[in-house]
Amino acid sequence: MEPLIALRGVTKAWGAAGSRLALSRVDLDIAEGEFVCLCGPSGCGKTTLLNLIAGLERPTSGEVTVRGAPVRGPGPERTVMFQESALFPWLSVQRNVEFPLEMAGVPRAERAARVERYLKMVHLWRTRDSHPHELSGGMRQRAAMARALVGEPSILLMDEPFAALDAQTRDVLHAELERIWLETRKTVVFVTHNVREAARLGDRVVMMGTRPGRITRDLAVKLARPREANDQDVTTLAGVIERELKIEIEKVIREELDDAWTPAGGGLPGAAGRDLGGGI
Repeated sequence: MEPLIALRGVTKAWGAAGSRLALSRVDLDIAEGEFVCLCGPSGCGKTTLLNLIAGLERPTSGEVTVRGAPVRGPGPERTVMFQESALFPWLSVQRNVEFPLEMAGVPRAERAARVERYLKMVHLWRTRDSHPHELSGGMRQRAAMARALVGEPSILLMDEPFAALDAQTRDVLHAELERIWLETRKTVVFVTHNVREAARLGDRVVMMGTRPGRITRDLAVKLARPREANDQDVTTLAGVIERELKIEIEKVIREELDDAWTPAGGGLPGAAGRDLGGGI
């Protein structure tokens, strides 16, 4: 069966005469309806890969296809959700979500019906007349999610959309995103640094290494849904992913820091008999 999204020998270079490789000969297939998490250290090319699928960047060599057709630029079947909600501050929640439909020339009655559907899906219908500054961070990301979904794309590309949120809000939105995905069966490509987030959400976790960016392992996640953040199986899988990525993460840190840095646990042990905190 032909994949929905395919990358074949994709390389992306930056700098003078392509002196820095962001991605090197990446091959990746994503089936329709899959939830794929891209996980890896800073600088491994996760966002670059997402932008290539979105059509916001073009590969230096190789090819990206959607339904067998080469990606030459952005398209209505692909929507990107970023870490920042990027809502227009002068528009209400309802008008923010409606905006892409208005730009696409969707008739008013259809716009109204679709905006209502997706605002109810993310539980923001009662706050539809509020403006972004009146919302919490989690509510703003819900609004951004509704705006991403309202165009009814087949592919949702998410670039660390919950990274700026506190842990409790992030857990709630994980559950909401999983519920929406189970309901809509969109194909989701989700970039994250957070290994527990990847284990919590993904059907697959594609682990990436850096210098240059490449895929180091493609791990199928066979845990039942719905999942909870504190599920033992999620915790165990997150540990597996973290161990797989440890070498790449330490590689990045060694390149960024000076020679005095050593991995955690590499220093001298403290004296066992010290009376730390005595008299407090």
